Amino acid sequence: MPFKLTELSIPIIQAPMAGGVCTPELVAAVANAGGLGSFGFAYSSPQKIAADLLAARSLMQSADSVGAINANFFIFKPVELPNTQTQQAALSALQNLPFANAAFDTPPTMPSAPFYPDLHEQIAPVWQHKPEVLTFHFGIPDASIVEHAHALGIAVGMTATCVTEAMAIEKAGADFIVSQGIEAGGHRGIFDVQAVDQQLSTMVLTRQLVRQCSLPVVAAGAIMDGADVRAALDAGAAAAQLGTAFLCCDESGASTAHKDFVLNQGQRGSIITRGFSGRPARGIRNAFIDHMQDQTVLPFPIQNTITGSMRQWAAKTNNGEYQSLWAGTEYHRSRAMPAADLMSTLATEMNRASN
Repeated sequence: MPFKLTELSIPIIQAPMAGGVCTPELVAAVANAGGLGSFGFAYSSPQKIAADLLAARSLMQSADSVGAINANFFIFKPVELPNTQTQQAALSALQNLPFANAAFDTPPTMPSAPFYPDLHEQIAPVWQHKPEVLTFHFGIPDASIVEHAHALGIAVGMTATCVTEAMAIEKAGADFIVSQGIEAGGHRGIFDVQAVDQQLSTMVLTRQLVRQCSLPVVAAGAIMDGADVRAALDAGAAAAQLGTAFLCCDESGASTAHKDFVLNQGQRGSIITRGFSGRPARGIRNAFIDHMQDQTVLPFPIQNTITGSMRQWAAKTNNGEYQSLWAGTEYHRSRAMPAADLMSTLATEMNRASN
């Protein structure tokens, strides 16, 4: 039988965050504390995925640990380069950045196909290392993947931003639905970026899914402390997923600038942008987001590729103005502490909120 969320001793999922935030140390610490520690394997190679899963498992306290591990993947859609004029406009938007001469170790150029990794190749290490949970963002994987996961006892979850997506997830045979509210940091999980985004809040969407779906629902977005977790459970959620709350943990792989902006730049607020990747994603407002508001953006993930060298330069030089500082609307409430301490604090706050 696939793993069930009810087996967690604390109904908290540390959200999958790509780009190195979810280190094996962070994932294992959350799992050891009784939650579900997640890797964001969006663009990772099979070799990196295997190494991270093995490293996290080696840090688990025992085979009978009270928590579990989740491997998360993107569902990429077929994409082609647009016409030459659009390509040049997108490159010009980057070349005309303030401090553009310094912002790239190498000038941005158009990538060539394939524009994204092959999911079946990425997922091969999952079948070998068998994390308890496998989740997907941006859509639904092939039925064969869900079937294979279930045959190995691996639970499958998928992200929904509306009832229509949730019903499709239920039909696909998933074990739970992640209810992503508009407040959540990082990429919106909307299946079709050309469709109208209903932009439902976490609690509104969670209540809708609990009423209309038979699967367990995980609330995600603007959940920062134990009282928020308790509110999600009271709304009918089986668990709460927290990403931004874990960004400043000691074990987090977030850049120094990312952590600094989260802890000390609360006045900036967060905003949804396509500028970094080509897909809507919520991050802390910075110079790059402001610059890109009226600029040409290439389709996802081509835009992500051409901004890659800029983001690498920004991380290397500790410049938060040109990094994708993904964070939810409540990022100003983040706390810096070891992940085990945060899990303990969240559990205490949950219990206090229920009294």
